[in-house]
Amino acid sequence: MDKLIEQFSLGLFVWQTVLFLALVLLLRKFAWKPILEAVNNREEGIKNALDEAENARKEMQNLQADNERILNEARTERDGMLKEARELKESIIAEAKEEATIQANKVIEQAQATIQSEKQAAIADIKNQVAEISVGIAEKVVKTELSDKDKQIKLVEDMLKEVTIS
Repeated sequence: MDKLIEQFSLGLFVWQTVLFLALVLLLRKFAWKPILEAVNNREEGIKNALDEAENARKEMQNLQADNERILNEARTERDGMLKEARELKESIIAEAKEEATIQANKVIEQAQATIQSEKQAAIADIKNQVAEISVGIAEKVVKTELSDKDKQIKLVEDMLKEVTIS
């Protein structure tokens, strides 16, 4: 350190100070402004990027909320459509059952009517056959009864006794 103080030169010191100040002024004029502008631009870019990221995050939240709302609406609509489809299915089934019951009742009524008419026809046929058989039997009985003259007279007298004149 002593050596430094012994070799100190005032002229050299002034020249170094003048050169240092000139260098600082030149740097300030030509280098300092562009460096500060670059730093400021970089700072602005980072701020803008952060703002854009925040906006993008908010937009994503909005989109997620919209998606959730749309999904809920779709679920509600789907549930409504399923309910409507179930109701339609149940009404179609009920109508089909009612129609089937009506058709079954008609078939039963027609069958009963057919059975009744066939029964009436059978009864009429049986009556005719019974009448024919009865007439045949009566004819045979009358022939045997009327073949004898005494029996004929007795029959006529018995009938006359039964008949009363009013």
